[in-house]
Amino acid sequence: MWHFRLWDVQDVTVFLSITLYMCYLAGAISIHSPQRSLTRSVQDDVFFSVDVTCSGVPTIQWTFMSGAVSRAIGTWQPGVYTNITVDYGNRVQSFDNGSMGLSDLRLQDAGFYVVTVTESAGSSKDTGFVLKVNEVLYEDLQYLSISALALACVAGLLMLVMWLLDKAYRKIVAWRRRKQMPGVRGRTGSKDRESARP
Repeated sequence: MWHFRLWDVQDVTVFLSITLYMCYLAGAISIHSPQRSLTRSVQDDVFFSVDVTCSGVPTIQWTFMSGAVSRAIGTWQPGVYTNITVDYGNRVQSFDNGSMGLSDLRLQDAGFYVVTVTESAGSSKDTGFVLKVNEVLYEDLQYLSISALALACVAGLLMLVMWLLDKAYRKIVAWRRRKQMPGVRGRTGSKDRESARP
């Protein structure tokens, strides 16, 4: 004969409470981001847009990953505290909804950015962004054109100096030749004496 143990109301209530609490924890944190793949140029600013909803005050943590490198960017609780690392101190702006702004991009900023949201109960959820940073070609062309202009100015200045030195050298050579020719001085002296006669 089979014996079944029926659950009483208290057991069912505990089971349902635990199930509902687990479902609540699983769906308590929501991270919405409209765009997770971003492309910017060097020296641009980028805005990682997220909208975090959870029960209580969340703890927002951003991390950068690229290859074997993993770096903490910052951690904050909206309206409570903000802790941005020294590497990103003057380039990061934190927002209460979990979003983050990063200014003055460099090539090494390209990589994977992860935002982790932890609520007061201890559960957490994360999502990631891919950032591609392009090098600006017109800046290289501008640098090359300025360098070429500077070199042209230096070359022109050197040519002017060489021309002036050559002119000075020719005058010195002509002056020395005149000084070394005694006949020229004697002839000019006799011409002066003839012109002095009445």
